[in-house]
Amino acid sequence: MNKPSINLGRRAFLRGVGATVALPSFRSLGAETKAAEAVARSVTATGAPLRMAYLYVPNGVIMDKWRPEGVGSDFKFNHSMKSLDPFKKDLQIIKGMEQINGTAGPDGAGDHARAGATFLTGARPRKTAGADIKLGISVDQMAANYIGSETRLSSLELSCDAVRKSGRCDSGYSCAYQYNLSWRSATQPMTPESNPRLVFERLFGGGSNEERKKSLAKRRAEKRSILDIVMSDAKSMNKQLGRNDRNKLDEYMTGVREIERRIEKAEGFGPPPNPGVDAPEEGVPREYQEHIRLLFDMMLIAFKTDQTRISSFLLAHDGSNRNFTHLGVSEGHHGLSHHRDDRRKMDKIVKIDTFYSEQLAYFLERMKSTEDVDGKSLLHNSMIVWGSGHSDANRHTHDDLPIILAGNAGGKFNPGRHLELPVETPLNNLYMRMLHEAGAPTDRIGDSTGVLKGI
Repeated sequence: MNKPSINLGRRAFLRGVGATVALPSFRSLGAETKAAEAVARSVTATGAPLRMAYLYVPNGVIMDKWRPEGVGSDFKFNHSMKSLDPFKKDLQIIKGMEQINGTAGPDGAGDHARAGATFLTGARPRKTAGADIKLGISVDQMAANYIGSETRLSSLELSCDAVRKSGRCDSGYSCAYQYNLSWRSATQPMTPESNPRLVFERLFGGGSNEERKKSLAKRRAEKRSILDIVMSDAKSMNKQLGRNDRNKLDEYMTGVREIERRIEKAEGFGPPPNPGVDAPEEGVPREYQEHIRLLFDMMLIAFKTDQTRISSFLLAHDGSNRNFTHLGVSEGHHGLSHHRDDRRKMDKIVKIDTFYSEQLAYFLERMKSTEDVDGKSLLHNSMIVWGSGHSDANRHTHDDLPIILAGNAGGKFNPGRHLELPVETPLNNLYMRMLHEAGAPTDRIGDSTGVLKGI
């Protein structure tokens, strides 16, 4: 083996020692080391995996056409939620929840950025359009840090929007806040994937099932031989480097050890299972509904094959101005949401609200009709939050949020109700309860005041 030369410059050093294993991308996984310290398995009483999903829709709803009529189990779905009637016994529509850090406070305008940013984190975003973004870890990643080691993927992040982590979007807030629902840390969003084909290949690899098995074996063999070479080079180089470069090399070796751990984890799971379906067509679907449903399908097969138990899905960022011409709505959603009580505009938003409810109904039907390992349905063994960071987008309110909780959590929840909570109940209390059921304890999320009971 050729030994590296002490005369290697900084760029050559990175190329000679680390680029063949894409060191920068591997090091970005370092924050997941807590997953190896999982203290509990995310399973139900019957031993089936317990899944959790967080689904976000933009710009609030027209509440007088969305909120169910009646309370408790004696309720009726309103106009824009009629499509959910077949799942009445699987849902809890929860009234009275808020995200206090979505409100303006001293930060002024920017409610759409704050709505999306706070929805899963409960944290107030730093108002900046620069690189100094700061928010907080999201509830899905809190769960992933505890139970992510139980599956091949710690979590799965999806979006129908393009990826944006920088730039100015809403009244001085970085685009990172609006386009990323899931956050690994206060400064690092989890990049969502919008291409169903790439999601499939991330879960199962490319090609047929046999081709994927061969490809996986080849990739593992290559990674193993590359690591052996890199570690040998690193040891021989260490004696020749100055102090600063030795520190860099130590940092690199830590990354190598993390890669080795992840390879061992993947090998422990064996080859990816056969999902039983063909990979989606390449590219992002042109029709929005097809895009949403394909990504829901990817989430379902990830849950079904136990590739992951945690997922988030940003159907559209808050402030999205997508039009819905197929519904007879040519104006943009965001523009319409500032309706100033114009019933004509509000009726168009009701059509959009109905559309989104229909997409949820599609996903629930797929989850409910898929049998789990214990003979129950995937929906029974899940905790699914559907909601928005706005209630009335016209007034930019962040209280009385439209929140639906679907699934039985393996028998721990009591669905089939329209539940009225005291006003200004932190949404984060619900998240605390979900973490509790998943075996991922935490003391606090945002403004949480405790674990939500009675659901």
